[in-house]
Amino acid sequence: MNDLISVVVPVFNEERAVASTIKHLKEVMDKSGYDYEVIAVNDGSKDRSQEILNKINGIKVINHPYNLGYSASLKDGIKHAKGNYILITDADGTYPIKEIPNLLEHIDKYDMVVGERRKENVPLLRRPAKSIISKLANFVSGKKIPDINCGLRIFKKDIALKFWNLFPSGFSFTITITLACLTNEYTVKYVPISYFKRKGKSTIHPIKDFVNFINLIARIVTYFNPFKVFFSVSILLFLIGLLVFLYTKFYIGLVADITVIVILLSSLQIFLIGLVADLIAKKR
Repeated sequence: MNDLISVVVPVFNEERAVASTIKHLKEVMDKSGYDYEVIAVNDGSKDRSQEILNKINGIKVINHPYNLGYSASLKDGIKHAKGNYILITDADGTYPIKEIPNLLEHIDKYDMVVGERRKENVPLLRRPAKSIISKLANFVSGKKIPDINCGLRIFKKDIALKFWNLFPSGFSFTITITLACLTNEYTVKYVPISYFKRKGKSTIHPIKDFVNFINLIARIVTYFNPFKVFFSVSILLFLIGLLVFLYTKFYIGLVADITVIVILLSSLQIFLIGLVADLIAKKR
């Protein structure tokens, strides 16, 4: 295969693992038979990460003057990438570099290939939030998503460029590109991978990032498939209106007609707004 693969590695305070990660990455890619480049994006690290990266031969290093965020680092790396395919992985030692060839063997048939982390290796505290996010994403996208935010994946650069303005700066690049692909009929392949305990301190804030992820999912699906969101809200309001009508009629003996009418009209209004929004989304 002649296509160049650009490997983008975001780095933020990873002095304990970045050298071994990139060394292993280069060894695996050298044996893979693919042409490749490695782009390490130092996102304003305050430890020795920049110093370590500058000593590694054969890679391109991009330095941010201060921390801009995970997605911003990936976008910067993609912007400087020369390859037709983008492979991303973290620098903290959590992803199995040796299993990258298992993903690469599928890139001729799929638009994006994603690692599916084994659940038993995901930190216990993250599992409930991850489960809620996954179930919500499955519902709004209409597809089963085994691992929505795995940071080991390969995708066509053109896809990232198409949805470029949707990617925010924080921990949401992976969720955004997953939902963007699945709601726009791009083909996605999931490959089971190992997942290891990270080296160094995690930069994830469980509660804050969980809320941001939920908000992101709602925004992305509203952008691509608004009718599903509006229709669900409309049905919920209709059922509430129906329950209020039945309760007041049979248990109180006096129908709360104004309340029921307001709820049902709101349901109809949201349904119609959803239709219009869906037409706009499809036209766009």
